[in-house]
Amino acid sequence: MKFKTLLGLLAVGLSLSVSAQTWPAKPLRLVVPFPAGGATDILSRALSQELARKLGQSIVVDNKPGAGGTIGALAAAQAPADGYTLLLTTSSTHSIGPAINPRMPYNAEADFTPIVYVASSPQVILVPMTSPAKNLREFIDHARKNPGRLNYASSGNGTISNLSTENFKAQSGTFLVHIPYRGTGLSIADLISGKVDVLFDSIVSGMPHVRDGKLRALAVTSPKRSTLAPELPAVSELLPGFESVTWFGIYGPRGLPPEIVTRVNQAVNAALAEPDLKDRFARLGAETTGGTPQAFAAVVKAESAKWKKVITERKITAD
Repeated sequence: MKFKTLLGLLAVGLSLSVSAQTWPAKPLRLVVPFPAGGATDILSRALSQELARKLGQSIVVDNKPGAGGTIGALAAAQAPADGYTLLLTTSSTHSIGPAINPRMPYNAEADFTPIVYVASSPQVILVPMTSPAKNLREFIDHARKNPGRLNYASSGNGTISNLSTENFKAQSGTFLVHIPYRGTGLSIADLISGKVDVLFDSIVSGMPHVRDGKLRALAVTSPKRSTLAPELPAVSELLPGFESVTWFGIYGPRGLPPEIVTRVNQAVNAALAEPDLKDRFARLGAETTGGTPQAFAAVVKAESAKWKKVITERKITAD
């Protein structure tokens, strides 16, 4: 019986090895756990076009939105580990979601194979033009002198804009009252009018209002100055160690053969090096990253620990 079991395992291993050598022999499916037309979807389609050329095989983007990205991520986790189903996702499903929702239907680390860190997108700190703060230091001083009298908007409890601001409050020693909206776009009018005092917004959606003279930008949340808005300082220049970005990365299901992981990783890195793709990402507010699977896993692990700490210490819930 043991001998038959051993033979069966050897046969499975040989089959996987042969499959990896001939991969990709058919079109790939790239699961995107967010709606069509959103930032992640647009970014994934830009990447998939270049990646298809590198791999010599077509790639079908499969949008599976719902439950904050959980539905699509679970679908990818449950797919066969043959390299024909990949997942392009963000910190929402693999760093923030598991930290704020202990009942996630998957284990973000154990149920997936990390392949490559694709890109990162920082936020920009926005205030009304009527704000007395002309820079970040002045805003922090103003907030410290008026604890509980200033407010901030977010796109909802447990979202990146909420967590980023709470992390900022903790590191800057300020007290700002939270006003959750159903998306940061809905808060812009109130920010422009002065009903809201500050907003941590996506650099893509926020900077057009700055360039139109409707809002003032104080800083970006990337670890250093962003090429997307090089005139703005990074928060870390005033608060060392502060960082808040949305990461984008590619995973496979658990047990993906190492040969396929290497092939996808190399192809994505080659695609990200293309100037045209870099430019397309920049227009979406994302900076290309790349790197090894191990480096990507380390980024996700560090991000998960950071947000779990913020969520626990600031007593943040998704409700």
